Amino acid sequence: MIPYYARFNKVFTPMSLNTNDIRKVAQLARLAMSETEIDATLAQLNGIFGLIAEMQAVDTENVAPMSHSQDLTQRLREDVVTEANQREAFQAVAPQVEQGLYLVPKVIE
Repeated sequence: MIPYYARFNKVFTPMSLNTNDIRKVAQLARLAMSETEIDATLAQLNGIFGLIAEMQAVDTENVAPMSHSQDLTQRLREDVVTEANQREAFQAVAPQVEQGLYLVPKVIE
């Protein structure tokens, strides 16, 4: 598998934010943030972007894609009916039924 950034023949450079970016996002989200909170958020987000850069630097070309990190199988139960058929009872109280189908008002024209 070719890493996303390598597909376009570009060198991946990790994203880095500054305090103005944090202020702008906070304003757009209507968050009131003190300078201390802005600095803490900046450090946390830049740390996350640094981690992403480290993960994207790993060569995964010979690693097979997985649907789950552990090789587990699901315990399946038998496909057995466990409830009684109450279709007639439910349709008896429905506003409109035709040939066993529920009729509803047209919503989309």
